[in-house]
Amino acid sequence: MLKKIALAIIITSATITSSFASDRINGAGASFPAPLYYGWAYDYKKSTRNRVNYQSIGSGGGIKQISKRVVDFGASDKPLTSNNLSDAKLLQFPAVIGSIVLVFNVDSIADETLKLSNEVVADIYAGKITKWNDPKIAANNKGLKLPNKKIVVVHRSDGSGTTYNFTYYLSGSSKNWKESFGTGKAVDWATGIGGKGNEGVANLVKQTPYSIGYVENAYKEKNHLSAAVLKTASGKWVAAKDENFQAAAKYAKWSIENDFYAMLSLQSGDTSYPIVAATFILLPKEKLKSNKKVIKFYEYAFENGDKQAIKLGYIPLPEVTKNMIRKYWTSIVK
Repeated sequence: MLKKIALAIIITSATITSSFASDRINGAGASFPAPLYYGWAYDYKKSTRNRVNYQSIGSGGGIKQISKRVVDFGASDKPLTSNNLSDAKLLQFPAVIGSIVLVFNVDSIADETLKLSNEVVADIYAGKITKWNDPKIAANNKGLKLPNKKIVVVHRSDGSGTTYNFTYYLSGSSKNWKESFGTGKAVDWATGIGGKGNEGVANLVKQTPYSIGYVENAYKEKNHLSAAVLKTASGKWVAAKDENFQAAAKYAKWSIENDFYAMLSLQSGDTSYPIVAATFILLPKEKLKSNKKVIKFYEYAFENGDKQAIKLGYIPLPEVTKNMIRKYWTSIVK
């Protein structure tokens, strides 16, 4: 009896017994939105008795699983182009907006006090800046006690949409990074140690003195980590705060015609946080029955999930964007 109750109320990435297969939907992919999807799924189960099983395996895994039709929906922080979608016979829409923050573990430096220019961040990940008291870091942090310690760089070890958006930001900030490493779900890292998922990176930073890593803001908050102050595209210092994430998100330009493809980092505006990204849902064109179930879940989330998204540090989609997506859905389930 206890096992049945647990299965009815707990949303995890574990496999649910086949006796429940007829009234559930299965999704897999990005770890970036996973805390929110778990929360939405829990509330959806309480409200409708319908189950959503989501596996946080990274955007690369999500794209692979939906392309092979292993799951009902895939999730990716790397948007696919219309050509990519056409080749894989997939559909795409955004679900929520989040932010990627630079978290660090240095006892002598408090949250929101360390200033790192975008070029400095790129040089740290390129292995060109290796000490916390490097002159390029010290130049923007007069008064901070910067230790003479090696910087332990933490990055993702799996194919990741978070990495795609982070390296997109690095490529836009540094000519050296763009030419030497580029943008991708996985790159040939110059230095550092790898963690699987946002969870893995957050845990490594938390456990490793003098480390730095990039995670979705919800993982920063959940793990009580410190985040660096970065620069906007216009050159103004900006902290990792909700109002600055929202300032960047408002510049998002969505279009049904290009399947909502959009990159949101390095937007204009003096308060626009530089690393903001949408996360996307991928559906197989031919699976009308399961697509209806997935759409029903995300419609519930759009109508009821904004408060939870904000509480976890995400940015809900504007209502005008949600209505555009609803119009897109009508073409999927017609």
